[in-house]
Amino acid sequence: MVSKKNTIGLCIVLSLLYLLVQQGCRQEILSINPGKVDAELDTLEEKIILEGPSVMDDLNRYVWGASVIQGMDGLYHMFYSTWNAGKDSLTFGDSWVLRSEIGYAQSEFPGRDFQFKKIILRGRIHDGDSMAWDAQSVHNPHIKRFDGRYYLYYTGSMDPGIQPEGSPGEHVSKRNRVQQSQQVGVVEFETFPNLMAGEFTRLDKPLLSPRTRVKKDLVVSPSPDGTIAKPDNMVVVNPSVVFRPSDKKYLLYFKGNLYDPNWRGVHGIAISDFPSGPFTAQDDFVFDIKMSDGRIASAEDPYVWNSKKRGCFNAVIKDFSGRLSGVQSALAILTSQDGVTWQVAENPLFMEREVLLTNGKTIPVVHLERPQLLLDKNGIPLVLYAACAVESPYGKSTHNTFNVHIPLQNTSR
Repeated sequence: MVSKKNTIGLCIVLSLLYLLVQQGCRQEILSINPGKVDAELDTLEEKIILEGPSVMDDLNRYVWGASVIQGMDGLYHMFYSTWNAGKDSLTFGDSWVLRSEIGYAQSEFPGRDFQFKKIILRGRIHDGDSMAWDAQSVHNPHIKRFDGRYYLYYTGSMDPGIQPEGSPGEHVSKRNRVQQSQQVGVVEFETFPNLMAGEFTRLDKPLLSPRTRVKKDLVVSPSPDGTIAKPDNMVVVNPSVVFRPSDKKYLLYFKGNLYDPNWRGVHGIAISDFPSGPFTAQDDFVFDIKMSDGRIASAEDPYVWNSKKRGCFNAVIKDFSGRLSGVQSALAILTSQDGVTWQVAENPLFMEREVLLTNGKTIPVVHLERPQLLLDKNGIPLVLYAACAVESPYGKSTHNTFNVHIPLQNTSR
């Protein structure tokens, strides 16, 4: 959890040292040292990217966030956001909203050699249903297994169409109409051969939708004047789901948007008795860590897990401002006893925006986000998967994003 550079190069040390005995967490020292990534820096058609066995890449497509699970078949199964790239495509900032799909890949190894199998999920507009809640695009997959079944959580969106003249949404562009429609859904299946054969359950309704739509202008279907914005305001995106043993509940973490008066991403939690819902959103704002000067740290993309040995919840999250970790846009660690009330960890810096390669080079990157972890049976992280780019993809329409797989070497005592 703590990352430090020594004189030799990058050495990231994740030290989960928590003194939370008073909250019921068992005192324990868990150290995680990220290993080297089997990849090389490459320039392809004037684009700078990483390529190699520990990178999920596609020369014709963007690749973004990925989620991996070890199946009951012993193989490792990856789900990742991907969409077409190329000179005739939209720029990155528009194309992920309008065209994202979910790809599926397999490997015999947890952190390398993933082989593409098929596009496993697309917007239902491709099936002729332009009015489905997830018709336009599907994005940010999160794969879990509960009680022997698999649950693929994702963000879906649709275009509600041009809004009536004189309405608050009259001048909202198609891109922003689709972005404002984002909700969370789930695909449920029994085995990966079933999934490949199209034998899965995909709900016709979202698993979670916003309860409020509070924004002063340029908004589709706003809430009535005077409505107090909930955490699930405007959108619910970026799902992360965990089981809470204390009450046998399933906790779904999500991001919403506030505009008070400027945009700020916020997070909430929804609770269910079952992994497939129904989920009930709570009024609590989570991960809203107030700093010593009274300001709230800005963060997104939480991945939450339960440390069975410690009896606590942990979250790795992107720290926009550096107010949590001390390093801008780094990955930070938070901890919680109940999954609702969160604190900054004793040593909160999980990882800086750098990748250490097997050739010894340290590569600074402009994006290292959508962190997802592969865990062992005790909740100890084994591999970090992160959406990555060496140079900014914004304003461009040619592929230069990928998913990097960073092995984590664990020592605990």
